[in-house]
Amino acid sequence: MDKHGAVVKQMNVAEWAAFLTGLYERDDRLELRQPGETYLPDETVDAYVFSAHAEAMQSAEVDGDVWGTLEDIEETASSEEEAWRKIVTFYQERGCLLVRITDADEREEWLVSEELAQRLNLV
Repeated sequence: MDKHGAVVKQMNVAEWAAFLTGLYERDDRLELRQPGETYLPDETVDAYVFSAHAEAMQSAEVDGDVWGTLEDIEETASSEEEAWRKIVTFYQERGCLLVRITDADEREEWLVSEELAQRLNLV
């Protein structure tokens, strides 16, 4: 949890990479890989694939379109920092989990639904 009581999952860059490697996408659904199972190469998950399942993100790897997301939630802001804070607040108030990559060179934060976070063992 952060200082405001919202749920935050923190990972370092290596943990984030391992997390993504441990996923697969099939039929537009993300799931955890299971030992002994076979997965097709096109079921591999990277940050770009994961972004299709996130509610919002601020990432060096994937353009999260902070301003477009802010418009979607019918908010305004005077800076990208303020915009991201409003986006995080909006989604956390709706039960989303904030995944924060702690040692990335640039801000790396992803908002995922409660249902997805539970299915992927993030909470």
